[in-house]
Amino acid sequence: MKTILGIDPGLNTTGYGVLDVSSGKIKLLEGGVVRSRSNQLAEKIKEIYEGVAEVIAAYQPQSLALEELYSHYDRPKTAILMGHARGAICLAAAQGGIPVFSYAATQIKKILTGNGRAGKDQMQRAIQLEFSLKEPPEPPDVADALAIALCHFYLKK
Repeated sequence: MKTILGIDPGLNTTGYGVLDVSSGKIKLLEGGVVRSRSNQLAEKIKEIYEGVAEVIAAYQPQSLALEELYSHYDRPKTAILMGHARGAICLAAAQGGIPVFSYAATQIKKILTGNGRAGKDQMQRAIQLEFSLKEPPEPPDVADALAIALCHFYLKK
């Protein structure tokens, strides 16, 4: 089985989505979240790392697709904090021998919806339609992670 793990990094909620693409068709295997509950940054990073490592061990993906960091000039601290989450995710991938591919949020949104500035609800609906789900994925971090994995599949075909 050939699988892609898509991850939407976050310090409190990290969304993930696992796709089977071995037949050339896309099959949703799992979508979920890794939650960090600690108030301490080092503990949060550890929880993210352990959660992602667990998903990697369970599905043994051949690639990991991750949203690139985006820094808004009004909120540079946010990008720095997100960098910690991405670091934990990249470490889990590296230890699993999995290559990591990064995509800009605008690129992911444009590929899935045609609009590089699509909102969370639009992304959730796009994923719902793509996988014929009864309801949009919740929380939105799961839809974002699946969108990242789909983006990787479409761009690396």
